[in-house]
Amino acid sequence: MIESIGIYTLIGIITGILTGITGSSGVIVVVPAMTFLGHSFHIAVGTSLLVDVITTASVVYVYTKGKKIDWRIGLILGGGALLGAQIGSHVAIFISDRPLEIVFTSMALLMAWQSFKRARHGLNLRHRSFPHPYILGFIISLPIGIMTGTLGTSGGIMFIAVMMILYTMDPKTMVGTATLSMFVSAISGTAGYVVLNSIDLIGGIIIGSVSLVSGFYFAKKALGMKDSTIYYFLGSVFLAVSILESITILTAV
Repeated sequence: MIESIGIYTLIGIITGILTGITGSSGVIVVVPAMTFLGHSFHIAVGTSLLVDVITTASVVYVYTKGKKIDWRIGLILGGGALLGAQIGSHVAIFISDRPLEIVFTSMALLMAWQSFKRARHGLNLRHRSFPHPYILGFIISLPIGIMTGTLGTSGGIMFIAVMMILYTMDPKTMVGTATLSMFVSAISGTAGYVVLNSIDLIGGIIIGSVSLVSGFYFAKKALGMKDSTIYYFLGSVFLAVSILESITILTAV
């Protein structure tokens, strides 16, 4: 039990760092760690979503204080994902994970390239020409929510990817806004797994409590970072996720 608490604490610290700086979901860390500890995949996913809810609450607070959240975009994307998560939780049994994993891996590689490119050359804050970008953002967020309901990914990185494509904002505002959207999405996903009784409440509370503190600290640090540093960090996370997903896909063949 003591060893588990120590592992939960370490997981919480790493999760807080990732969420605070990049706005990414804790699923990247929590799910592999929980399955390593002997939990089923569904328990690991449900616990990860609970951790996301706890962690993002403090991160959203920090970015709100720093005036680095676009509430309209955040709630629009989060609203689409919330609806999608409910759809996903009801049709998960009929959906194959493989196509979603391939699409997600391809998107992660594309966003890694975009992040490293922006780290080197900066962000060109030009006007986006997409028609009805808010409606389009809501529609695109629906499948992100479906992935929340089926795979437990509350969408932090994917929300950033959507914002990089559709909207014009600095990286700190992207991270803050993505965290808000992830908070809404994670609440919806967590509710579904609570109904299924597929959450390790003790582990989730320990990890979430630690990551709440860690996320609060590193979110404040992120507000003082250079934009290029955040882009490099984002690119590294995207690249690591794409490599891990590729390995998972190839080993499962």
